[in-house]
Amino acid sequence: MVAGLALALAPTSAAGAAAEPTEEPALTIRLPGAEPYPAELQARLRAAVDARGEGYEPRTHHLRDDGSAVYVNRLIFEDSPYLIQHAHNPVDWYPWGPEAFARAAREDKPIFLSIGYSTCHWCHVMERESFEDAEIARVLNEKFVAVKVDREQRPDIDEIYMTAVQLTTGRGGWPMSSFLTPDGKPFYGGSYFPNARRYGIPSFRDVLEGVAEAWAERRAETVGSAERIAAAIAAGQGAGAAPAHPQAQSSDRDLLQPAILDAAEARLADTFDWANGSWGGAPKFPQPMALEFLLRRAVGIDDRDARGSGEDPRGTRLLRMVAKTLDAMADGGIRDQLGGGFHRYSTDEVWLVPHFEKMLYDNAQLVRVYLHTWQLTGEQRYREVAESTIDYVARDMTLREGGFAASEDADSEGEEGRFYAWSLAEIEEVLGDEAALFATAYDVRTIGNWEGRTILRRVRSDAQLEALFGSGAGRESTDGDSDSDGVSARLARARRALFEARDRRVRPARDDKALASWNGLMLAAVAEAARVLERADYRDLAERNATFLLERLRTREGRLRRSWKDGRATLNGYLEDYASVAEGLLALYETTFDPRWFGAARELMDEALLHFADPGGGFFDTSDDHEELVARPKGVQDNAVPSGNAMATTVLLKLAAWTGEGRYRDAAEAALRPVGPYLGRHPTGFAQWLTALDFALAPVREIAIAGDPGAADTQRLLASARVGYRPHQVVAVGVPAAAETIPLLAERPLIGDHATAYVCRGFVCELPVSDPGELAAQLTRQPSRPT
Repeated sequence: MVAGLALALAPTSAAGAAAEPTEEPALTIRLPGAEPYPAELQARLRAAVDARGEGYEPRTHHLRDDGSAVYVNRLIFEDSPYLIQHAHNPVDWYPWGPEAFARAAREDKPIFLSIGYSTCHWCHVMERESFEDAEIARVLNEKFVAVKVDREQRPDIDEIYMTAVQLTTGRGGWPMSSFLTPDGKPFYGGSYFPNARRYGIPSFRDVLEGVAEAWAERRAETVGSAERIAAAIAAGQGAGAAPAHPQAQSSDRDLLQPAILDAAEARLADTFDWANGSWGGAPKFPQPMALEFLLRRAVGIDDRDARGSGEDPRGTRLLRMVAKTLDAMADGGIRDQLGGGFHRYSTDEVWLVPHFEKMLYDNAQLVRVYLHTWQLTGEQRYREVAESTIDYVARDMTLREGGFAASEDADSEGEEGRFYAWSLAEIEEVLGDEAALFATAYDVRTIGNWEGRTILRRVRSDAQLEALFGSGAGRESTDGDSDSDGVSARLARARRALFEARDRRVRPARDDKALASWNGLMLAAVAEAARVLERADYRDLAERNATFLLERLRTREGRLRRSWKDGRATLNGYLEDYASVAEGLLALYETTFDPRWFGAARELMDEALLHFADPGGGFFDTSDDHEELVARPKGVQDNAVPSGNAMATTVLLKLAAWTGEGRYRDAAEAALRPVGPYLGRHPTGFAQWLTALDFALAPVREIAIAGDPGAADTQRLLASARVGYRPHQVVAVGVPAAAETIPLLAERPLIGDHATAYVCRGFVCELPVSDPGELAAQLTRQPSRPT
């Protein structure tokens, strides 16, 4: 841990209590402790507020009698919903940019950097307690230059300064609070600071006074601390299992060994929570990437020799780990039992009480896990969960233009979870006589199961309910359908009724910016579901999203933008944007076999190789023409989303299989080499890397089907190639002309004017076949693979 600046944080006196500001005339915009804005800026600010329209409700408690806001700051010009939430704080906020740093240098003030996101509950708490407090704002405005950053739009800034906080405190989180020199070097930081000393945390006012005192009286110590921290960041020191820039080198022989996968699998098995699923205690996270790795490991395992030995067969054990987790989440409060989709994570270890925000990236990754588990097991409930999650995204998270919104808030009407929780009385009012059945099924109690209310979770099976309430056969259903009135149908009707009742409540706010990487993750999920489930509506949804990404977030020069909102694409794309969008486009290609999707994916990864590659192996998170920061970040650990490096490696390995181009494989192996030593020891932190390594080591089948994708004979061959869950294959379909875009189709003629399949594996090809049965036989012959 790198030592930061030690601050003497003495409690402030009661004389500093907050006082309501005197209302300024409407023509003057002045924030507490700040000079009045110049006339030109005031005019622009007023115009920006007016442009919000008559229905605009400022997010602040500093309001005039007519409902207009007393204060407005520069964040009103931004397109981030998170920044706009703070546009009416009395704090003189700046967005990240040269204007703020120039002022800090000119006035010799430190920068207070606050990073969060729009659905962050504790970000909202700190806003209410501190950023809306006029006296705290006065201190901030007098002694600091305050800068607000949306971490979802600027993951590069977030990674750099979160690393600084972790280096100096050993922990991190959001809201993230960091203090910087005017040239951007961090010297002190933390996360949430309360408005009064509590939880063993100093008050935010104390922190501000302590930092200001250190800057004024102990400048050399402060600057020295900043230099040390900046040097540590640049050198790649970071909290967690591995440095931000792993330096350990392995030979190719060390890297490409199945033993790494074996060690990761064993580690996951040893640390698995068999009581509740997943890994670790409270808070409990879904870990979709680790579950995907286990599914891939389960493919092709022959457990026949282990049966009857009294031991748990390996493949069965892996699937049980996945199923235990997916079942617990599907039944738990972390899942929206009425509307579909999943909340961010569970605050307890039993999946009951979630942090209620819904993030696009969680739902995208979980769709694929449930879908793949259905393919492997045939259990219908996994398909139903995947479909209900996509249906939620299609209904509530899809923008008019075809993009997917980033998230939904945890709070509504000022309370976390208010939209989702129920009382027994509310259930009875909606359901009448059916309330008892529903309450027994979903843990609805008089006293509630959370703060006097109930978070719906499934606690009894249909069979258990049949035993308690009877099958209901012959009952006259509420909608007149007496032929389908068993427990399952009755509960489905109850859920619909409650969903309709809930829909009349005040909804949580939606963050309707579209982020490229998160859209790419959901595009991959929807496209794959369209193919696997044969859902034309999902295919339409995926194609609309892909069109949106390529037309709204890609420049004429072929570069990606990070964020889109209200018709405007902004910010340079990051490595994760290029890689995740390419992943989504490749999934859509395998669904539609339209060459334009494959071509666009390949173009994006060629841009990534050109602008993001690190000559020492792997990739930087930012492009070579990106804004210069304290350090050029290169994150390798997977977090809630796959790291850009891990996803880029995954996509490059697939492109190598489709194209036969060694440069893609070489770049992927160069990225894998430095992280290899960490994969087996820290699998949950490197789970996407494990998926990439599994693909790199597997005998990947390259299937080329020459023929018109819409022709019946082509479709029959394709059906044989699509049976079950087959993560270690790529498929290309097209007429010879498509080979210009997809090299796997090159020199693959139709034989006798019939669609023809070519299967290759490890530079060895099978005989071409036109009979679906013969193709199925080729594909079911089990190749040797790493175990």
